[in-house]
Amino acid sequence: MRFGIVLFTSDRGITPAAAAKAAEERGFDSFFVPEHTHIPVKREAAHPVTGDASLPDDRYTRTLDPWVALGTAAAVTERIELSTAVALPVEHDVITLAKTIATLDHLSGGRVSLGAGFGWNTDELTDHGVPPKKRRTVLREYLEAMNALWTQEEAAYDGEFVKFGPSWAWPKPVQPHVPVLIGTAGTEQGFRWIAKSADGWITTPYENDLLLDRLKLLSKVWQEAGRDGQPRVVALDFKPDAERLAEWEAAGVTDVLYGLPDKSDAEVLAYLDRLAAKLAPLGLTA
Repeated sequence: MRFGIVLFTSDRGITPAAAAKAAEERGFDSFFVPEHTHIPVKREAAHPVTGDASLPDDRYTRTLDPWVALGTAAAVTERIELSTAVALPVEHDVITLAKTIATLDHLSGGRVSLGAGFGWNTDELTDHGVPPKKRRTVLREYLEAMNALWTQEEAAYDGEFVKFGPSWAWPKPVQPHVPVLIGTAGTEQGFRWIAKSADGWITTPYENDLLLDRLKLLSKVWQEAGRDGQPRVVALDFKPDAERLAEWEAAGVTDVLYGLPDKSDAEVLAYLDRLAAKLAPLGLTA
């Protein structure tokens, strides 16, 4: 089992570069950041946790651009995986985003994965011209089109929402395949989407009590789709518990992420030290 960090970035507190460097020095395997381009003041979309238009905290309105944030992290690290939990690809120009991710993978030596979401904030998607009822279709086309640009010498794509003719686009990612992880609720519909179009699942933190049952369903759907091996499963956790983590690993969890507080460097580094000490008996090695 791999252990990682997720920093809900903002324009306050520790920077992504400082957090990623500190996490790598303490033995963590991955560093994730989220994305919201903006939050419309007037919204109809309900947040998955609050159940209404209110937000759990104000960092949703202050998130840094994830790819710029990860670029700064790449410059001061050598080993740690750089990813998103979660990015919203459909809020970007697909060709430009493919270039950004490929460039980051190229410059980081092949350390990038893409954690993507469908977008719970449909009002935000609407501002980007994405039809809320088509958001899953748009994301699938984005992933297919970006993969074409990443892997083909002359890439083209002809979909409902993404269209471009034969094109050259370099750099290509260092990795033969950029891993794609989907953050979504653990439903059969979501798992069938993952089995068709992605490489793994990022859990939602409010499903932890149901995670073992969710993992059985994911494994069943994965096998029915004819996929080889097992999907990567990235679970969001709050406090390390050796017994629970052992159950998760036996059930198929491959990675566990812990969130950093949005505080000063000194406070975050102290928190990382305490977290690393708790995880050391479970395999974290600096």
